[in-house]
Order: sequence, then C-alpha cells, then structure tokens
Amino acid sequence: MDSGDKEEFLMEFGADYGYPNGPKSIDEIRATEFKRLENGSIYLDHAGATLYSELQMEAIFKDLSTNVYGNPHSQSEFSTKTCDIVREARQQVLDYCNASPKDYKCIFTSGATAALKLIGEAFPWSQNSCFMYTMANHNSVLGIREYTLSHGAAAFAIDIEETVDHDRLSGRLETSMNVSLHPMQRRNKAEFVKIEPPGNAHNLFAFPSECNFSGSRFTLDLVNVMKKNPTKILGNSPFSQGHWMVLIDAAKGCVTQPPDLSKFPADFVVMSFYKIFGYPTGLGALIIRNGAAKLLKKTYFSGGTVATSIADIDFVKRRQGVEELFEDGTTSFLSIASIRHGFNLINSLTVSAICRHTRSLAMYVRKTLLHLRHDNGASICIIYGSLSSKVCSYESGPIVTFNLKRPDGSWFGYREVEKLASLSGIQLRTGCFCNPGACAKYLGLSHLDLLSNIEAGHVCWDDNDIIHGKPTGAVRISFGYMSTYEEAKKFIDFIKISFVSSPNKSSNGNLLTASCILPSTEGTDGIHSVSNYFIKSITVYPIKSCAGFSAQCWPLCSTAGLLHDREWLLQSQTGEILTQKKVPEMCFITTFIDLNQEIMFVESPHCRDKLSINLKPDSNHGGREEINMHAQRYEVHGYANEVNIWFSKAIGRHCILLRCSGSESCECLNQSKSVGGCRDLESRLNFSNEAQFLLLSEASISDLNSRLRSRVDTGKSNGMPVQVDYTRFRPNLVLSGGEPYAEDGWRNLKIGNNHFTSLGGCNRCQMINFVREDGQVKRSNEPLATLASYRRVKQGKILFGIFLRYDIVNELDSSSYLEVGQEVHPNSE
Repeated sequence: MDSGDKEEFLMEFGADYGYPNGPKSIDEIRATEFKRLENGSIYLDHAGATLYSELQMEAIFKDLSTNVYGNPHSQSEFSTKTCDIVREARQQVLDYCNASPKDYKCIFTSGATAALKLIGEAFPWSQNSCFMYTMANHNSVLGIREYTLSHGAAAFAIDIEETVDHDRLSGRLETSMNVSLHPMQRRNKAEFVKIEPPGNAHNLFAFPSECNFSGSRFTLDLVNVMKKNPTKILGNSPFSQGHWMVLIDAAKGCVTQPPDLSKFPADFVVMSFYKIFGYPTGLGALIIRNGAAKLLKKTYFSGGTVATSIADIDFVKRRQGVEELFEDGTTSFLSIASIRHGFNLINSLTVSAICRHTRSLAMYVRKTLLHLRHDNGASICIIYGSLSSKVCSYESGPIVTFNLKRPDGSWFGYREVEKLASLSGIQLRTGCFCNPGACAKYLGLSHLDLLSNIEAGHVCWDDNDIIHGKPTGAVRISFGYMSTYEEAKKFIDFIKISFVSSPNKSSNGNLLTASCILPSTEGTDGIHSVSNYFIKSITVYPIKSCAGFSAQCWPLCSTAGLLHDREWLLQSQTGEILTQKKVPEMCFITTFIDLNQEIMFVESPHCRDKLSINLKPDSNHGGREEINMHAQRYEVHGYANEVNIWFSKAIGRHCILLRCSGSESCECLNQSKSVGGCRDLESRLNFSNEAQFLLLSEASISDLNSRLRSRVDTGKSNGMPVQVDYTRFRPNLVLSGGEPYAEDGWRNLKIGNNHFTSLGGCNRCQMINFVREDGQVKRSNEPLATLASYRRVKQGKILFGIFLRYDIVNELDSSSYLEVGQEVHPNSE
C-alpha cells in the first residue's frame, strides 16, 4: 500500500484518527484485540453489528468461569450477587446517556426492537391520540403504527430538513428547520365523530438520533421543541394541542453519540448493546422517564412482574418498581453481567474519541468516492445523506451509503457490488436496511414506483436490485471503533479496480461485452460438416447437488436431457431443498447408475454400507406429494425410512430423498417469464436450476487456469496458484478443441443426429470456490474472483459455460444418446 496516501490522509485526519491520546493506538488495538481479522477480511457492516474485542470476551469468560450467578428471582447468596450485578449494569446504561436515576429507569429487553414493541403495546392510545414519526425511521419504529391505528388513533410521517446559513452581519451560523407533513393515516374513520383532539390526549413522536440508511444525524433539540412548542413542528394542526411524548431510536446513534438526557429529556430511548460493543446479542434496553412509565398500561403479567396472584379467580397485584413491572420472566442475567466489560472497553477509549476516529474514516471515503470519475469524465458515485454545505445534519455518523453509475449513466446493481466485494474479502450491506422511508426518499422512488416494484416480485433481501432502470436499494459501508485506514483504502481500491472505467478497460468498468467474446470461426455459413470440436467428457448428476459420475455413452430423454440427470433431491425436515451452498458435505455423496440392473448406487464416507436404489417405478415405498422449486411445480414421491436415515447420516442432518415422478408432472408457474430462476421455460425439467445441460470447453478451462497462475505471479492473488478442473463447475458436457470462450457465440449445435439450442451463459456463484481437501470442504475466493475480473456482464453476472436445451426433432429412439468422442457442430448465426 502506498505510504504516501496514508501520509496525506494523516495530514488531514491525523488529529482524530487512531486514538492519538488514548491508552492504545488503533494499530495496537488491532494487533491485540482483533487477531481474527489478520486473514485479510475487511468488515464494513458495523451499523448492522459491530465486532467484539477478543480481550473483552476473555474478560467475560473469566468473569463467568470464576463467579456463580443465580436466578435474580431467588433469595440465595448467589442470586443476591446477581441482583447487585444487574443493578450496576442498569446504572452503567443510565450513565452512558447521562440520565439521572432520579428521573429515569433502565428496563432490559431482548433488543431495541423489543423495547419499541413494549412502548407500542403499553402506550396510552386513545381515539384522539397521534403517532408522528420521521421518514428516516427504521421498520421497527414504523411497527408502532399498527398499535396506533388499531386503537383508532391517527398516524403520519414527517420530513425534517435543517439548513444552516451564514449571517453576514453577525458572522454567526443561523439554523432553520423545514418540516413537511405527509398525509394522515387513520382506520375506521366513520366510527369517530370528534376528530379534533382534546388537550389531555397522549401523543408520541419518534425519531432516530442517526438514520441507519444515510448516517444523517437529527438534532436532539427536537425533544425540547416537541415538549415545549410542538406548533413549531405541527403548525396549526389540532394535534399540536395534545400532550406530546418523545421517543428516540438510538440503536444506531448511541454507538458514537449517545443522547444526553440531562439536556434533552426524552421520554423513551431504545438501544441494543451488540451495536455498541459486539457482545452480547439478544440484549437491549429501554431507558424510560419515570413520569412516562406511570402512563404505560401493561396488560400481560408474568413471573417476576407480580407481587401476588390467585390462580382460580381474577386477582393479581402487580409490582410497583418500573423494572420489575416491565421485565417479563427472568432477565438474561448472564448477558447483563457481560455488558460491563463492553462498557469498560468503550469508556477506556471514550465515546468522543470513537466518534472522531470513525468520522475521519467515513469523511475520507465520502470525499474520495465523490472525486472518482470514469474516463469520459462522468461521476461514478452518488452518495446519499446530508452532504450539501447548506444542509446541517449535526454531522453524519460513520456511514457511507451510495450507488454506482456506469459511464453511460446507467446503474450498477447493488447486488453486483456486494457479490464482487465478497470475492475481495469485503463484507458490507446492501438493500434498504429495513428503512423504507429513507430508501424511497434518497432513491427518488414514488408510491407508484414502490408498488410497481412489488408487482414485479421485489421483496426485501432478493436480487432485484434494478427495476425499470432505477435502483431498489443501495450499498452501505459503516465503520466501528476498531476500523482502520487500511480497510478504507482497500475498499476504495476495490471500487476503482472493479467499477471505474479507464482507457485500458471496458467502457462499462471491467465488463464482458459482445466485442470481448471470441466468436467461433466455425458455422458462419450454417452448421459445418467438419468440426474441430469433440465431446471430451459426459457427467450425470442423479441427485441434485451431490457428486456425479462419468459415462462413456449415455441416453437422452425429454425432461432431464441426460437420462436420470438431477431426478432426485434431498429435502430438509422444514421443506427446504438442500444444496451444497448450505450443506457443502453433499459433495462427498457419490453416485453411479447401472442401466442394465436399473439400480442407482450411492456411497458416502460417513456411511459404512453402500446404498442401492431400484429405479423401477413400482419399487418406491414412499408417498406422493407436490413441491415448488425455481418457479416450477413437481410431483414427487419419497422412499422408505431406511433410505432417509442413510442420507441423514451422510450429511449430518435430518433429510428425505425425493424423486421426480415424471416429466408430465412438471408445470411452469411463471407464465410471464419475468420472475423466477428457470431459464428454460419451454422444456419440462427435472430438478436442474435453469436448463437441461451445462456445457464447458476445455480451452476455456485452460485459459482460466493460465489467468489464475498469472494473478499469483503479478501479486494480484495471495498464496499458491489455484488450478481447477472441470468438476468444480459441475458441467454435463466438456468439449475439446477450438478457441477459449468460442461457445459464447454459439446459437445452436448438433451432436450426431441430436440438436441443441444455446440458452446463454451460466452465472457463477460462490459454489465453484468450494474445494474438497482432507475430507473437508474449504472455501476460498478462487476461481470466482479471477472470473469476475474478465467475465462479468452488465447485469453483474459472472459467466462461464453455456446452458443448452435439447431440441427433440423426432420421437426418441435407441439412437438418441451422446458418446465421448462424438463430433460437435456449432452454429453462430
């Protein structure tokens, strides 16, 4: 890494970066507390969950292994000790937000979301109440709206923009607040006659201290404004007359800037501890003002929340303490005992130093991304958030959210960015981050756009990143207290290498285009009678995602392409179709079919006996059912219990074996052909993902291996050269002869008397990076990383090999087979 770049960074940010006045420098922190990152992994999703320190975990383990903590609801000595630990932990949480125990209480929950749910359930809603929230709120806050509307109350969203202007006379900066109200939501309007609320109605305003989408921070002055002068926000709205309570969602913001409740006395603050110091997960807190606690109306009671109850009559007396009243059941006391070690770590560095450190990295990345240009001068990066000098968001958190553009102005999909980042060892987040309001606002998505995207099949966490030419989400990186300049620089370098076009690269930034494809010189005048291509190998994969077997000669059929290819699959107890992506051990299951005996033999190193499965239809002993997979419906039948026990032992989890009952039972569900994984919608398939055949050329594999060696020689890849054979890619057919990637240009081909149509390239995933070694399945970033450097197409797919459909010209007969050595006649017209 260029030392000059870091010197330039330190000249600008050295006063804030790396804890110059702290007990440890950032380099010492990484060397002693995050050794697990020395393998080159770059973690940039701290807004999702930050990383725990190894010294922090050592302290927790020592604590738990040398002390005995009992149930705090018991009266034993150990239980009393636990109560003391819990009490100290509550005080640490209050201290973190500068909240006096005279005014506030700390209620432990399973996380910020559970705290928000508690507020929604217990808030004193009435038909005259109102719930107001910002467009930048997380889904977990929006969920409170359901309680509001179910009580007949009103709800609406607002946009808040704070601008800062320079007063020329005084020389001071003047801030002003611009608020826009979205339409009011209310259910069962006809039931309510009186709309204008009386002054004693309780209303709730929720806002995030930091937007988890953009990193924009909201001024905490909103707390005092809503409590003292709500007309400043609501204007002449009748709801400005009610009694307003304020909720701060600090799940993200409290990591680097916890709210000071002595200055901004919000009624509710929610947080999750794994966001602050990584461990424990499943534990959060609700900091609640004492006056607000008295107004909440809790319905359910449980162990620990009641002073006494009578089982057979309607009698219960609840406890008076706020914490006891709202913490149902036994608290997670071992997790609570762990948070003091996290707070000790944070306090040793100080929150203000963490804020400055992470801010310096985020500012550096924002600044660098904004200056990137394609070779035609077009900007590559659009960053979302308050970046204008005239917009004040009280700085921004350590988040950078963006999308990337091609030189022609079209978008790179965020899933493409995520996929390539993963290959480079960079972990980041994509999508809308459970923040639909901020996502729609920054991406410019109207209600019509959002509904159209839903109709197109888009849901959270899917791969539909570009619809109708617009992004449906974004890319987000975020920094934690242990993040380094080197990680930020490697991320910037990744963006430059993978997406910025230059005179030496494709105009689409490392993309494979039509001009990059080496077309076949054969077949330009139709299918030639003489060919330079021959079948080198034939492989059949009877059980989906398990190992296949090679055949010298094999019959064709209308459904599988190759007879019995992917005719079986394994299904989990929950109905999930199992593949190597989730169960890599499936690669150790080997298969072989003897057509003369009509038996499939199956073996596994985890099973002593070889399994024999009769192929005759009347040999099945399981029931029939229907399953859906890849936009198709299949009728399948199962097997006897001993078969399922064998496969369960082979992969180390419960599963059952299913067989496709026949091609006539396979039915395409996706008639529009717009959504779904099946590429070949005209054929009836067995359990293949996209098509009947996958074809590779020996020349293409050889070229890939040359590139793999070259990447090591030029220092672009670490470690020993990786060499791959065709089995990594699970092809049905491997051809010899011709030039590398000539198959990209083929439209159809003929083998013997059999005709095939090309369905396009095969999009490769992480599965080709799995390698069997010493009886285990190990993962690397090759060969997919190398393929991504020269085989990426505009949609972000990484193509290697082509799919084929078997075209039945005449009725199948005994001559419909493929054989190693047969000539292949391609046609590129």
